[in-house]
Amino acid sequence: MTTIARDLNAEHSLTQSEKKKIIFLICSVLLFSVMNGTMFMIAIPDIAASFSLLPSQVSWVVTGYIILYAIGALMYGKLADIYPLKTILTIGLCLFATGSIAGFFAPNFLMVVFARMIQATGAASIIALVFIVPSRYFPEEKGRVLGIVSSTMAFASGIGPVIGGLIAGALNWQFLFLISAFVLLTIPFFGRFLPKEEKQEGKVDLLGALLIAIAVAALILFITLFVWWYIIISFVFFGLFTWRIFHSDNPFIRPDMFRNAPYRTTIFAGFLAIMTMFGMMFMLPLLLSEVNDLNTLFIGLTLFPGAMAAAFTGRFAGSLADQRGGKQVAYIAMALMIAGFLLLSTFIGSPAWVISLVVIISYMAFPFLQTATASLISAVLPRNEIGVGMGIYNLFNFMSGAFGSAVIGKVLDYESGVRLNPISAADGHAAIYSNVFIGLAVLTILNVSYFYLSFKRIKV
Repeated sequence: MTTIARDLNAEHSLTQSEKKKIIFLICSVLLFSVMNGTMFMIAIPDIAASFSLLPSQVSWVVTGYIILYAIGALMYGKLADIYPLKTILTIGLCLFATGSIAGFFAPNFLMVVFARMIQATGAASIIALVFIVPSRYFPEEKGRVLGIVSSTMAFASGIGPVIGGLIAGALNWQFLFLISAFVLLTIPFFGRFLPKEEKQEGKVDLLGALLIAIAVAALILFITLFVWWYIIISFVFFGLFTWRIFHSDNPFIRPDMFRNAPYRTTIFAGFLAIMTMFGMMFMLPLLLSEVNDLNTLFIGLTLFPGAMAAAFTGRFAGSLADQRGGKQVAYIAMALMIAGFLLLSTFIGSPAWVISLVVIISYMAFPFLQTATASLISAVLPRNEIGVGMGIYNLFNFMSGAFGSAVIGKVLDYESGVRLNPISAADGHAAIYSNVFIGLAVLTILNVSYFYLSFKRIKV
C-alpha cells in the first residue's frame, strides 16, 4: 500500500496499476450513487400505490434524500480537508449500504423514507470525494480523470431509469434498494488501494456546520414545496451562519474563499448552467409524455442515446481540460447547451426518434460542464481548501437543480398562445415547451457573457 503525505505530489507516488484501480473503484461506487437517485424517480408511482399515498406524501422519498445528499456533500468536502479519504469513504459506503438493506426490508412508508435518508448520508460521501480524488491523487492529469468521472455520471443518469423501470416492473420497487447494497463489496478494495494519508491539523466548527445545514435544508424545502415560512427560516440561519464565520477562530467555511474572484465566478456561472441543464432534464420526460404520448420505458429509451453520447465524450472533455484549461472547456459546454436548446425548441412536436437525436447535443454538454467547473475550482483554490470548495460546488449544484426543476414546473402550468421560435413545429400546449427552451438558450447566452467578461479581468 502506498503511503503519502498530504503536501506531496501524490501522483508521482502511485504506479500506473494503482492509478487504474483507484479510477475504476471511484467510478464503480459513483455509478451506484447516481443510479440510486435516477432509479427511484422511476419507482415513485409504484411506491405511492404500495402505501396508498398522495403525491405530496410520496414526494418525501425524493425530497428527504435530496436534502441530506446536498448537506452531506458539503460536510464530507470539509472533512476531506482534515481526515484521510479512505476513512471518510469507508464510513460513507457503510451508511449507504445500511440504508439500502434497511429499505429492502422496510415494512412501512416511514421506514422507506428513513432508509432513503440513511442512504443519502452515505451516498453524499461518494459524490463529494470523487471530485476531490483527481486533484489530490492525479494533479497532472486531473482533467482526464474528471472527464472519466463525468462520463460515469452521464452513463449512470441514462442507464438508471431503464434499469429502474425493468426491475420495478419485473420484480418489485424494493429490489432497487438491494442493488445499492452491493457497494459493500468495494470497501475492502478501497482499504487496499487508496493511499494511506495522515490526518491534518484542524477541526470542524460543529455549530457552523449545524447552522448551514438547517439553512440549506429549509431552502431546499422552500424550493421543492413552495412553503413560504421555510425561506424565512433559511434566511435567519444563513444570517447566523454568516455571523459565525466572521467571529469564529476556526470557521466552517473561511470568508475569504468568496473573495476569491475566479472561484466565485465559477460557482455562480456553474449554478446557472446546472440550473438550465437540470431544468431541461426535468422537462424532457414531461414533454415526451404529454406531446409524444410515450410511457416510462420508452421515455427512458428515447433519452438513452443522449446519455451514452455524454458518456463517450467525457474522456475527450477531460483531455481537453488538461491541454487547454477549464475555461475553454466551459465555453464548449455552453455552446453545446445553446445549440441543443435552440434545436429542441425547433423540433418539439416531431417524432420521438427526432427528439432522441436532437437531445444528444444538449446531453453532450454535461460532461464538458462538470469537467470544466471542477477543473477550474481545483486550479484556483489552495490544496488545503479544495475539499470544502468542492463541497460548496456540489451544494450549489443540488440547489440549482432543485430550483430549476421547481421554476420550470410552475412555468409549464401555463398555456401560451405565442411561439417565441418562429420556425418551431410546436402547437397547442407544446408551444410552452418550445418557449421555455428559448428561455434556457437566452439564459445560457447571458451566462457565457458573464463568464467571459469576468474571467477577462482575471489571470488563471
